Amino acid sequence: MPSINTLSPQLANQIAAGEVVERPASVLKELVENSLDAGATRIDVEIEQGGVKRLCVRDNGCGIQQADMSLALSRHATSKISDIDDLEAVATLGFRGEALASIASVSRLSLTSNNGENQGWKAVSEGRDMTVDVQPAAHPAGTSVDVRDLFFNTPARRKFLRTETTEYNRIDDYAKKLALSHMQVAFSLKHNQRVNLNLQPAETVLEQEKRVADICGKPFMEQALFVDNQRTGIRLWGWIGLPTFSRSQTDLQHFFVNGRSIRDKVVSHAVRQAYQDVLYHGRHPAFVLFLEIEPKDVDVNVHPTKHEVRFRDSRSIHGFVSGTLKKALAQDRPQDHLQPNESQSLLSEETIPTQSSMGLTPTSTPFSYGSQSAAFKGQSINTPMNAYQSLYGDGGVEQSETIPPLGFAVAQLKGIYILAENEQGMIVVDMHAAHERITYEQMKSDFDKEGLISQPLLVPESLSVSQREADAVEQNPDVFVRLGFSVERAAAESVVVREIPALLRGTQVEALLRDVISDVLEHGTSERIRHQINKILSTMACHGSVRANRKLTIPEMNALLRDMEATERSGQCNHGRPTYFQLSLDELDKLFLRGR
Repeated sequence: MPSINTLSPQLANQIAAGEVVERPASVLKELVENSLDAGATRIDVEIEQGGVKRLCVRDNGCGIQQADMSLALSRHATSKISDIDDLEAVATLGFRGEALASIASVSRLSLTSNNGENQGWKAVSEGRDMTVDVQPAAHPAGTSVDVRDLFFNTPARRKFLRTETTEYNRIDDYAKKLALSHMQVAFSLKHNQRVNLNLQPAETVLEQEKRVADICGKPFMEQALFVDNQRTGIRLWGWIGLPTFSRSQTDLQHFFVNGRSIRDKVVSHAVRQAYQDVLYHGRHPAFVLFLEIEPKDVDVNVHPTKHEVRFRDSRSIHGFVSGTLKKALAQDRPQDHLQPNESQSLLSEETIPTQSSMGLTPTSTPFSYGSQSAAFKGQSINTPMNAYQSLYGDGGVEQSETIPPLGFAVAQLKGIYILAENEQGMIVVDMHAAHERITYEQMKSDFDKEGLISQPLLVPESLSVSQREADAVEQNPDVFVRLGFSVERAAAESVVVREIPALLRGTQVEALLRDVISDVLEHGTSERIRHQINKILSTMACHGSVRANRKLTIPEMNALLRDMEATERSGQCNHGRPTYFQLSLDELDKLFLRGR
């Protein structure tokens, strides 16, 4: 067996480089994070050949003193922490003191800096054994790091790099994440002498929205909701895409914790749970969210690349994120996207259609999911004419009144769609999808008022579980009681189920309970029971809602439109499909080439 030897500093640095320097994008991330920690308000990045030939980062931060230039390229040298107390409340992006030394060990690196003195200094390292040459150099206040010929001395690593286009796309993605994480910093990115990104500081909400639109695209901002919620020691703010702006992949999901871009299972699960009721199957939400939390309540030192964090109270974070997004999505109504123009008045009386002009026969047959439906009770809007007359009165237009956001029904198309007219133009409503959401939300509301009713099992069911799972059952009795279960620990690796939610009778109790226990172990709570109940209510609402080819009267159609305006999440049905579309007069004019 070979004897034990101490690794050479160069080899130790190259091993560390394997953890933090996977490709040119990793270099960019480490260098830009150092610039941000230095208080830079402007960062300029220049790259050549996808960052393999050259990658340069310049900033106007605080700079480095002459005495610290060579030390900055040493391993485990940092100005950001000094003792264990600092490590337990890290407030900077970088703190390990490995980045520059690791990068220098696999490239030709030059570090030029000026901390505000008359003279700047330049340190050069070319992958040698900790040898650093420091010389005077002209440089404005701030720091420049120029990295050339990445992996020139480790060809085995270099052959794993992809094409120039692929490596640049990785850099572009990282650059955009870093630009999003610190809105107040000006940022530019140049590739092969071509400027691809040039962002000015964004201080106001309007400027921040422009930066998000520049990075994530205008369609995202046009279909995004702004959220901002805070409680003691924690704040969540940012933008979430409407369910109709869903994606086939998770390419437009940005989550930042104290300015650090992270991927976290707790957060991902909370977001999926918030969108559970409104997102089409197989689609993914888009969001740009910022979580601000006390540094002592989050551990960022759990991964070499700092892509992952660990929350001190993950259950609380999960509930806060999920609850905030659920509330924002629930409060989104059609009127939030169909605001009438204040300068417009109601349509003239000559343009109001009547039932006779549309060939409709009045009928008084009501429809509902049952006697509890509030969808079409007490509605007295007989026709569009009467609706408008109720606003006009006998005289002229009453300026204080406005047309509802979804307007008034005009006709029914093929027994499937409702055509309505509002101030912007025409509304097309899928009547089954809309009524399904209304019925579903009413059922959930009624169910929440009554609460979960448990039903005792005729014969208690025994389940064999692991000791860890049995411990979870014993340590979290309130969680299972709240979910409608009566579960007791019978032995070291066995539990007994005595009661289950009454609405779930006939389901596979064992499989469901095992999933619930797994959720409790992973997240400290479980939404599976509620999800199962919601699936049952959704199915009931689907079967109880108005079907295609059902002829509706004008009063029924108008009542449906009014209920849509008053119902949470009415923009989507229970399966995530849209319930209505707006066609403005401008869009209609374009279809018929009017004005050309």
